[in-house]
Formats: sequence, structure tokens, C-alpha cells
Amino acid sequence: MNLRDQLDSPLFTHFIANYTNPTGPDLLGRTEAFFEWQESRRQTGLWPYSRSLDGAPMAECAVRSETGVARQGLNFGSQDYLALSTHPSVVEAAHRAIRDFGVHSAGSGMFGGNTAPSLKLEQALAEHLEMPYVALFATGWGAGFGAIAGLVRPEDHVVLDALSHASLQQGANAATQKVSRVPHLNNRAMRRKLQELRASDAANGILVVTEGLFSMDSDIPRIEELQTICHEFGATLLVDVAHDLGALGPKGTGSLGAQNLLGKVDLVVGSFSKTFSSNGGFVATRSAAVRQFVRVMGGPHIFSNALVPVQAAVALESLRIVRSEEGDMLRARAMENILALRAAFAERGVKCLGEPSNVVPVPLGDPKVARVASKLVFERGVFPNLVEYPAVRIRESRFRMQVMSSHTVAQMKQGAEVVLNAVEEARTMLEAPQPSPLRVARAESGKRAEV
Repeated sequence: MNLRDQLDSPLFTHFIANYTNPTGPDLLGRTEAFFEWQESRRQTGLWPYSRSLDGAPMAECAVRSETGVARQGLNFGSQDYLALSTHPSVVEAAHRAIRDFGVHSAGSGMFGGNTAPSLKLEQALAEHLEMPYVALFATGWGAGFGAIAGLVRPEDHVVLDALSHASLQQGANAATQKVSRVPHLNNRAMRRKLQELRASDAANGILVVTEGLFSMDSDIPRIEELQTICHEFGATLLVDVAHDLGALGPKGTGSLGAQNLLGKVDLVVGSFSKTFSSNGGFVATRSAAVRQFVRVMGGPHIFSNALVPVQAAVALESLRIVRSEEGDMLRARAMENILALRAAFAERGVKCLGEPSNVVPVPLGDPKVARVASKLVFERGVFPNLVEYPAVRIRESRFRMQVMSSHTVAQMKQGAEVVLNAVEEARTMLEAPQPSPLRVARAESGKRAEV
């Protein structure tokens, strides 16, 4: 199929958002339109999602598309930032936990699901964050959703940075209809919003939500200023440190440590699924009352089975490495790779978004170019994540390249070259004028005459 001929078809013009609100009485049948669109992208190689790894998430590995096509190449799609998922001591901790505790927690944290590894993990996190009370959740999503839904009531307000993670957005929407969003990283707008809310409502709570590192743009808020604004108007600040904790900051303390804010922020939530080699998440607080309230009122804690012992043991051992001299070395190696990748793009005139972090967002712009480029880089053995609308604005498609300490500088240069060449080829392919039907007919007639 000639992709150029499909530019005006749903293959290129439609997005997931076109299918999020189907109508009609048949709940099951009305999913067909989305499936047909998705299948058309899948069969043309323009659906870069739901891929699988044929092994561990190494810097170089085998990746398989949803249609079963396999490629060996450079992995920029995993968030194993310090490459701890294959670290010998982490693997040994997993084996030991399975041997000692089995493979299942067999209950929620409220009903017998806690284990010795999970209790030790809570204590170690409390020390690392200088927040004495920690509640664990089965997923990072559950921690973000549960913290907000557990604390906020319908008469309260939630004010989010516009680019806050979906778990935080959905937690807010589940808790109250009084949800506001302010422009990304705009503390002035946040102050105006809080002033407006307090002028009309002095009786109810306000929760302000931001992140330590925004993974779509690789940028960081001025958290101390934001916390001061919150205290001025009697609001509570929640910071989600899913992407920066462990991977950035002194001793892996993330943006909070880098901004000298350990133990000074009202609420901290995070995930183990990036640097800490495991599923799971947490809420950290300075209040014993808040911890107990969130555990009981935050549905994902009380109504989900607790972290399995092997997950807790893996996160605990990963945290030990994060806080060690080895962790410093791994972060330094990762940063060397990060800077090399960003420099390789800059040399060809492409400025990556945000600040140096393990997430390197490469702007593509045109979603049609992005989809074709994603197909080309997969075929050539480079595996970044394509981000498109509705995760970002329509004309702000990008590759999100995730860098690990186990990568090499040479791989950074190779990855950038493949991506840049694919983007240039995609633009050329899509912008090239097509011959008129008359010229095609004449050319075909000439070929037949020669035969």
C-alpha cells in the first residue's frame, strides 16, 4: 500500500480521541469502529503500541510488534533507568523473596497482605524521602489515584498542572467536580487560581498537584515556590516523583533532593516501575493520621492485593543500590548517555525538549510524519516510544526516548542518526508531489510498448 495515497484517510487523520466517546445502545458493538481504525494502522505498520520484549529490557534487545514482527535493536522504550532489573543483587533478592515468602501476598494491605519485605520497604522509603510515614500501593497508578480520591471530598477543590499524569487527573475527577487545571509550570497562574478559589471558598480543602519530572516534556517545576504559594492560601501540595526519584538528584532523591526539599513537601507519591525495577507505588507524608486515612479511604490500597513479596524485595534492593556509591556511578553513566543523545540531535539542528533527564523527548510535529517515522525506525532496529494526540497536542507528536545507564555513548549516536534519517525520509515521502494519473498511464503505456 502506498502510504502517500492514504494521507486523507482515517489511517492518518484520526486519533484515539476520535473513538473515546462512541454512542449507541450496543456497548460491545460500538467498539468496532475503533478496532477497524486500529487494525488498519496495525496492518500497515503504523501502530507502534502493545509491543513485547523477547527477553529482559536490556539496552539492546529483541522487540516484537503486536502482529508478531520481530526486530533486534536498540531499546529506547523501557524505563529501567539505572538498568537495575537485571542487576545481580536485585535478581538474587527476588529469588530469595520467592524462596522465603512464595509468589503471592494473598491479601490486601489491610487484610494480611503485608510482609517483612514490604514493611522494610516502607521504612527505607521514609528515610530516603525524610517523610516518616509511607503507605504502599500495588501500582503507581493506584498510589496517585488513591491519594487524591482518598483525601479529597466533593466539596473540596483540586488544582492540577495541566500536564499531570492520567492517574492524578482521574483521581481528581473521581473525587470532586471542582477540578481546575493551570498552564504547565506556571506558578503565577497557580497563585491566581488559588487566590480566586480562597476568595469564594474559605471552608473547604484545596489540593494542588504537580510532578517532580514531567515525562512528556522532561521539565521540572519550581517546587519550593509552589509549596510557598500553597501555604499562603491554605492549600496542600502533592508532588508525584515517579520519573525522577532514584534516577536524578543527590543520592537519587530526585527533584525534591535537588531543590533541598526533602521532608518539606506536604505529600509525595511515586512509583517503583521506573528506577526501582518493580510494579507498585507509595504515598509519603509527615502525618501518621494522613497515612492511616489514605490506607483506609484510598480504594486501591484497601481493595487491591498488596505488593507481592518479590516486588517489595526487588524495590527494596533497588533502593539500596540507588542510595549507594554504585547508584551515584549509575546515575553519572546515565547522564553521560543522556547528554550524548541530546547533543547528537542538536548537531543536526533538532533541540530536544526540556532538561536533561532519562526521558529525552524528540519533537516531530506533524503526526503523519511521526507515524511513518515510527514505522521506519522499528524496521531499522531502533525502538523509541511514539507519543501522539491525545497524550500531546495534535501538532506536537514526539518520540520519547528513554535512556538507561546500560546504554553506551556510541548507541546514543547510532539511535539519534537512525531517528533523524527516518524523520527526514518520512517528510520527503509525504511531501513529494505525486505524478498525475495521465503521466502514470503514459509511463505504463511506454513500458508495454518496449516489451
